[in-house]
Amino acid sequence: EEVRKLVNYYPQRLIGFASVDPQRPDTVAVLEKAFGELGLAGLKLSPAMQLFQPNAPMMGKIYETCIRYNKPILFEAGMTWVKNSPSKYSNPLLLEDVAMEYPDLRLCIGHFGWPWTRETAMLALKYPNVYADTALLYFDSPKQFFQTTFNDQLGEYWIDRMLYDKVMFGSTYPRIEQKRMVKAMEALTLRPKQRAMVMGENALRFLGMEE
Repeated sequence: EEVRKLVNYYPQRLIGFASVDPQRPDTVAVLEKAFGELGLAGLKLSPAMQLFQPNAPMMGKIYETCIRYNKPILFEAGMTWVKNSPSKYSNPLLLEDVAMEYPDLRLCIGHFGWPWTRETAMLALKYPNVYADTALLYFDSPKQFFQTTFNDQLGEYWIDRMLYDKVMFGSTYPRIEQKRMVKAMEALTLRPKQRAMVMGENALRFLGMEE
């Protein structure tokens, strides 16, 4: 409800996502309220911090509820700075079972799954319902980190030629200056159309807000 209030204050700037502890028995009821009554736009889950495997059987009712309400899921994947958050739960490859079993569920691999960026790229290429965002947890310079991660390690033209419709701009939490992350995008080789897709159009499709 607090998220809904914040969105109401700045409806042109904020899009609200729900979250839920997958272990609690009333997850469906919580999500039905979040999506139906509160009108939140999607679900955010962190397997490492919430200590669950995305492909566990208990997750089925959550995925089915998201499909029923046509809501996407943003998974925090790859590294997290939070202590006592085992990375074994945040490996993007755990999401492959989910992508296969629930082809109508749109899911995003947060932080581009770093350091599993090649695995993330593979999943985004292979499955129409899998997206990724650029909210990498950089160490010093976002521009240099993007240059190394996307241009050197993956390949300068991977996003421009193959992943342009699956990658969404992301800047992670507010303490990281969004303007620095926008400038980091300048390190990527993208044609104008592809850049427009990465910087917003793909997110609208992921959210189901194309119109």
